[in-house]
Amino acid sequence: MASPDNKFSRLGALALAALLAVALAGCGTPAPEVTYTSLSGEKITSQSLRGKVVMVNFWATSCTTCVKEMPEMVKTYNKFQGKGLEFLAVAMSYDPPNYVLNYAQTRSLPFKVALDADGALAKAFGDIKLTPTTFVIDKKGNILKRYVGEPDFAELHQLLDKALAA
Repeated sequence: MASPDNKFSRLGALALAALLAVALAGCGTPAPEVTYTSLSGEKITSQSLRGKVVMVNFWATSCTTCVKEMPEMVKTYNKFQGKGLEFLAVAMSYDPPNYVLNYAQTRSLPFKVALDADGALAKAFGDIKLTPTTFVIDKKGNILKRYVGEPDFAELHQLLDKALAA
């Protein structure tokens, strides 16, 4: 019979494995073929982004973590855009478009901001419910990493350096 300590360590190991599986889900798989519509009405397809490393950040103006991380996202974009990084901030379907537009304008967001009016983009990326959720997509269109919550920006920058050099 297993001792209580062994039972708990097995449960802990199973919980850790499950958490890791969730964190890695989708990594290395192709990003969905979608069309983003920017605030200016520009259509951006997944295909048109091939050859670039892309960050897709699902966020909302009502999400405190999203608002907190946005200045770091801007710094990240500014640091890597000259090396081939594209960045799309995708506002969730429940976020009023006028709030998104106001936020983007008053913060002078330097990257493209897209509206997910019908929720199709969030659904295509695995039915995103939690914000912020950020994907890093390589030059071939494969998902390298998914961050749920605010990323570790030092780790993210290392990943972007590696992906952009590839």
